[in-house]
Amino acid sequence: MDGMLTLEKFEEAAEVVKKVTSETKLIYSDYFSALTGNKVYLKPENMQFTGAYKVRGAYYKMSTLTEEEREKGIITASAGNHAQGVAYAAKCYGVKATIVMPTTTPLIKVNRTKSYGAQVVLKGDVYDEACNHAYELAKEYGYTFIHPFDDGAVATGQGTIAMEIFKELPLVDYILCPIGGGGLATGVSTLAKLLNPKIQVIGVEPAGANCLQVSLEKGQVTTLEGVNTIADGTAVKTPGSIIFPYLQKNLDQIITVEDSELVVSFLDMVENHKMVVENSGLLTVAALKKLNLKGKKIVSILSGGNMDVITMSSVVQQGLILRDRIFTVSVLLPDKPGELSRVSGIVARENGNVIKLEHNQFISINRSAAVELRITLEAFGTEHKNQIIEALSKEDYKPKLVRTNI
Repeated sequence: MDGMLTLEKFEEAAEVVKKVTSETKLIYSDYFSALTGNKVYLKPENMQFTGAYKVRGAYYKMSTLTEEEREKGIITASAGNHAQGVAYAAKCYGVKATIVMPTTTPLIKVNRTKSYGAQVVLKGDVYDEACNHAYELAKEYGYTFIHPFDDGAVATGQGTIAMEIFKELPLVDYILCPIGGGGLATGVSTLAKLLNPKIQVIGVEPAGANCLQVSLEKGQVTTLEGVNTIADGTAVKTPGSIIFPYLQKNLDQIITVEDSELVVSFLDMVENHKMVVENSGLLTVAALKKLNLKGKKIVSILSGGNMDVITMSSVVQQGLILRDRIFTVSVLLPDKPGELSRVSGIVARENGNVIKLEHNQFISINRSAAVELRITLEAFGTEHKNQIIEALSKEDYKPKLVRTNI
């Protein structure tokens, strides 16, 4: 890797990236520490100027290029955060940048990439398809390709995060690192082991895009047939082949996280730390609940915070449903005056808040016998939800939980 991923290069990169990075000091989390029985710290890379850690690797890579390579123009493929990092680095160096992004990339990431002066090309449904198109354009126009993760210089730049963690928390026991293609995990785990071989570095992948977990199990780089996850920044089918040996050597464990766990973690972060973290950045937060550890110093890397408001709204709604803060119940009642008021009174007595009512008179041929009322309610949580359902049951309304559609 041209002498990259050495302690000397990590130190060099740490000085270089200071020009474009914000200071993201560790945040001690009372909430997650109490929840897990460990001392949990958050590394808030979502607070970087570009909204993610990716500017580290992009800017350091740019610093290693020759003038000739820069003059050709830069091209890359990215699901969003690397795109912004490269676009910003190119702007700093006065270099033309072309970014190929999947058509599914959130609008906020597309617009911010354009705002740094880069030309954006939307191609393919996932990162891998966008990457193939970027290679084609690089070959056609002679651009210099900067890979988002399978590159020694890029991985070295990302690894500067570990340098900062050790300076603040020298006795850190575990570092949790999100994984898409593996660039961040390569840099962080390699430097962490150079600084302290005893430290444990755990990679965290979406269950629907666990390309590195599968590759490590098979002992070789393996391509998934497809990916399916709301963590768009880590929706990668194939991990980096150049960096794979470093991941084999330095990663201690892989944890996978379901999308539903990311949804709940988003609410955890907003409610307890007042921070917006994108789904891929929440992987390490969700993984905290899966660790069988006590009394350890753990750092969760929050890799990014670039999330559009439509996605944010959807995640909040789904999170409230998963936590039983919002639920829908179906009750059958006679179609006669006063029944709706009676049901409302029961809900009110139990301090439930009605969000929506749907009245279906055609559930039965005999309307006098029964019509259906679907009530969408706001509750304080599972215990309160059960309390409301029990109160309705005592009045013989035979409540049934149904799918909530807000």
